[in-house]
Amino acid sequence: MKIHLIIIVCLISKVILSQNKVLQKFETELKEIEISTQGLDDVVIENSTSKFIEIYLITENIGQQNIVSKEFNNRLKIQFEIPYTKQEDEVFRKFITKGLYRANAIIKVPKNKLITVFGDEINLESKSYKGDLKIFIENGILKLHTIYANLEVKMYSGNLYATLNNGMIDVVSKNGKIKLNNVLVKQIDQNNEAELGNEISIHSLNANIFLTTE
Repeated sequence: MKIHLIIIVCLISKVILSQNKVLQKFETELKEIEISTQGLDDVVIENSTSKFIEIYLITENIGQQNIVSKEFNNRLKIQFEIPYTKQEDEVFRKFITKGLYRANAIIKVPKNKLITVFGDEINLESKSYKGDLKIFIENGILKLHTIYANLEVKMYSGNLYATLNNGMIDVVSKNGKIKLNNVLVKQIDQNNEAELGNEISIHSLNANIFLTTE
């Protein structure tokens, strides 16, 4: 399997803030994509309007950043190499929620892929991606918008927001609260036998889950 790869690196300087931007663009026939969010504060997943996967890495780190993509066991693995730079205000950063790495990524993926995301502390937004999603994180904010395919989420804590279609829905948060259409519920266990229904599974220990249905 071949990956056709284009890498563009550009440096944008502003009056006070310097940002590094790295773009990696390629085409792959692989159906499964695995994303490691180590080194990132925020990730956005969008539907690609072309046959290419596009990865935009935006950082405030002055060191060298790399987007690493490789094939392994019939999967495309994507990860980020971002050097950690000690900040002058690091002593105070443990008292605030802003990320340490100051690095964000936008990943545009063609529809009907299976995307799996792994992370510790991460905020993730899926702009209604039209493919299967699996998300496994420790803590963060997940904004998933409309779910068009199968979804599996396992998270320890944080907040999750999503709009669901018909299908099999299994939602549990042991200590967090769950709201469906703004109504507080203990859990959601719906088995809609619709032929085209999706499978939605969201399990957490402490996360708050806010869902709406179409």
